[in-house]
Amino acid sequence: MSAETRDPLEGFDATVHAPNRLRVCALLDTAGEAEFGVVQKQLGLSASVLSKHVSVLMDAGYVEQRKAVRDTRQRVWLRLTRRGQDAYRGHLAALRAIVGPS
Repeated sequence: MSAETRDPLEGFDATVHAPNRLRVCALLDTAGEAEFGVVQKQLGLSASVLSKHVSVLMDAGYVEQRKAVRDTRQRVWLRLTRRGQDAYRGHLAALRAIVGPS
């Protein structure tokens, strides 16, 4: 492969690639920040499934959470970190390179 040819897998991120994690990243990339319950509702996931995927993204440094009390209940807001944004956008670019022009 020459230096001019870009590897289509460059930027492919297996952590982001899992369908539910990809959906979480897409939602957070668009929203900026979203409450856990809103993400859960938008994606149609159980709290436990969403929590597991968010934990994987947090362990990778892609998502961070902010906790605060609202309406006398503790709420959790999620957002992509800069590293998460870069990973998500790089993954999208890799997928586009793999499938080629439409």
